[in-house]
Amino acid sequence: MSLDPALRQRIEDILSSHDVVLFMKGTPQAPRCGFSAKAAGILDSLLDRYHTVDVLADPEIREGIKLYGNWPTIPQLYVKGELVGGSDIIESMLNEGQLHALLGLPEPDRTPPTLHISERAADAILEALGQVEDGVGLHLTVDPRYNAQFHLRAIEGHEIVAECGPIRVHLDLASASRAHGMEIDWVDGPHGSGLSVRNPNAPPPVASLDVVEMDRMARAGELTVVDVRSAADRARASLPIPHRVLDEDSLPQLAALPKDTPLAFLCHHGMSSRSAAEHFRQLGFRRVYNVEGGIDRYAQEVDPSVPRY
Repeated sequence: MSLDPALRQRIEDILSSHDVVLFMKGTPQAPRCGFSAKAAGILDSLLDRYHTVDVLADPEIREGIKLYGNWPTIPQLYVKGELVGGSDIIESMLNEGQLHALLGLPEPDRTPPTLHISERAADAILEALGQVEDGVGLHLTVDPRYNAQFHLRAIEGHEIVAECGPIRVHLDLASASRAHGMEIDWVDGPHGSGLSVRNPNAPPPVASLDVVEMDRMARAGELTVVDVRSAADRARASLPIPHRVLDEDSLPQLAALPKDTPLAFLCHHGMSSRSAAEHFRQLGFRRVYNVEGGIDRYAQEVDPSVPRY
């Protein structure tokens, strides 16, 4: 299948206008697939600015870029008009130091992070490591949203190694920068036992906010309130204070706000808003609130003119 000349020109115009271009699903602030999130997270950690193309918003580009570079998957990174590859290649080049050189950046800091492992966790890890074959080690990955995962897999040799007594923890370059100061413990819970992680670098948890305080802060300009209800529900009971709405069109704009912007999420009763608040916390926002009781409680405690439904 050949590429339409007009579409080829569109792609070449994009590549000639920007040194670094990432064709991805979604945006860096709101990626629509895990591979795109990984690629954008790596670039975010290295560059203040680069160009992205959301292929989901442009079906022609989505199919055309696969033909242009003879590369079947998305995301795709181009640097100075040359195809670098997808998320796995980007990650591999990052860990081996090649990506920094390609982007004209200084060599990466490979200082191992300081990790704190409790005695119980250390005992459990050592027991697990005693049952693996030579060449396999404990790996820790911390993604851009600070979700941490442990794996037992082959040691490739380019990892950053954090030594905690007899335990060697292997990290990729991006994870190492996010893991400094991490506390690892062993906990027993209703669903079994396992490792738990406290990462001081992660954004604080979602906080609860009552409707009276939300109203005061919003009217004083101290808070951005985000209504996550459907358009139909907003029409039934409009929120009479300054606010924004969350939908497919507004998500990228909200996600691009400065990460210290105080955000309060509101729904009908306070449940779906908590999910939205957690999503923005994982995007890196550090002052995120859930409005407890939602607009129903607002109608009861603040403004009785707001209809209840």
